[in-house]
Amino acid sequence: MDLHGNNVHHIGYAHPRLIDAIRRQMDKLSFAPRRYTCAPAVKLAEKLVDVPPAGLGKVWFAPSGSDAIEMALAYARAATGWFKTISFWDSYHGAGFAARSIGGEAMFRSGPIGPLLSGTKHVPPFGDYRNAWGVTEGSAELCVRMIRYILEKEGDIAAVIAESVRAVPYVPPAGFWPAVRQACDEFGTLLIFDEIPTGLGKTGKIFACQLVANAAHVGAVGLRRLRGIMDRHPLIGDVRGRSCLMGAELVVDRTTRTPACDAAGAVLYQALNRSLDFKTTMGNVLTLTPPLSITERQMLQALEILKESIGEAELKMGITQS
Repeated sequence: MDLHGNNVHHIGYAHPRLIDAIRRQMDKLSFAPRRYTCAPAVKLAEKLVDVPPAGLGKVWFAPSGSDAIEMALAYARAATGWFKTISFWDSYHGAGFAARSIGGEAMFRSGPIGPLLSGTKHVPPFGDYRNAWGVTEGSAELCVRMIRYILEKEGDIAAVIAESVRAVPYVPPAGFWPAVRQACDEFGTLLIFDEIPTGLGKTGKIFACQLVANAAHVGAVGLRRLRGIMDRHPLIGDVRGRSCLMGAELVVDRTTRTPACDAAGAVLYQALNRSLDFKTTMGNVLTLTPPLSITERQMLQALEILKESIGEAELKMGITQS
């Protein structure tokens, strides 16, 4: 079972309706030059305009997520006349040059590829379990204050760009994005949401910034089960997420919250040996992003494999289960 899929396996693998639609389209028109359009593209654009929050009425198709980010940044510059951006440390927006520059993961920013784009400001991300401020609550408010502070001091920020739900995952509290939106409006800055990992149903809604019923239901079942596993396994320090985007942060000790990166890697490979695939984020967070088509039985089966893999890791570490 694939609970990773680069967040693009929403309807699973080899869905017959998808394969049939692709085959029929390839028979009719396999490619349309960019100066032209075609009926399927127009129909899809009209459908997409119907589903996002009010006020988003234009669609521009991109060949990849990284390209979409680069295009958004280019048009933010054109619209504002400014070039600076604010984004989050630890974020990922793609492997293109501009996407690397605004991204916040060291492995995509360091080494011989520099210097990166100028004017890319970064702020620590929100997340009460682990954050730059060392607080256990209120990190989102501090994050908003820092964004507002930079907007005011710089005065010429073209765009704030962010994952609306952090892929770690951390779900922002109510009011966080409206506060960022208000700050952006006050200083003439655009707000760009990167919904590549969270959009089209992963969080139980078409877009995380606003239901996909099965994702919402099965995801809720999965999160409850994952929290139940946490009650019995002290290697899990925190469980968080929304619908089909969930994570379990592994720690050596719940008091110190020291990241258990080696254990996370061990759990990953033990799960792979049991035919379950997912990814680790930030080194110690087991991040599960199942397809929207996953059933409740499959979700519980996957979490049983995860529980067994965590238990095996705890046994090797000498950690006593509850």
